[in-house]
Amino acid sequence: MARDRDRFSTATRLRLLGEQTAARVYRSQTRRQARRSRLTGRAAFLALVVCSLIVALAYPMRQYVSQRNEIAEQKRLADAASKRVEELRDEKARLQDDAYVMRLAREHLHMVLPGETGYTMIDPRVGEPPRAEDDAADRPWYSNVWDGVDRADTRRQ
Repeated sequence: MARDRDRFSTATRLRLLGEQTAARVYRSQTRRQARRSRLTGRAAFLALVVCSLIVALAYPMRQYVSQRNEIAEQKRLADAASKRVEELRDEKARLQDDAYVMRLAREHLHMVLPGETGYTMIDPRVGEPPRAEDDAADRPWYSNVWDGVDRADTRRQ
């Protein structure tokens, strides 16, 4: 009989333990469902707010970045212009020197001082037809390649 009572009490204990576990699982599931439904609404609202901020700030940010690029470009142009102004001021200062002006006149205008004799050299090749070696540097590379192929072909025949 003691054995039946122990079995009965164990069975009773297991049943009670199962009921308690089932109650805990049920409470946990209802809490999770309640939390899930709350988080879904909060998450949707948060997503809506974030999307609204992104849309609201996208155009001004694009304008800001664009204007910063324009400012940087204008600063670069201003620096280049000030450098050019300095170069022109230096050139103006050099042109105030008579020796520099005389040197430029001699080089570019072929001027000579009174009492000097000026000579002009004529290139002896002016009347000749241009040679292939002289003309090769002035032509595109593919023309030179085709001329080489043509010359190689005429040598074989």
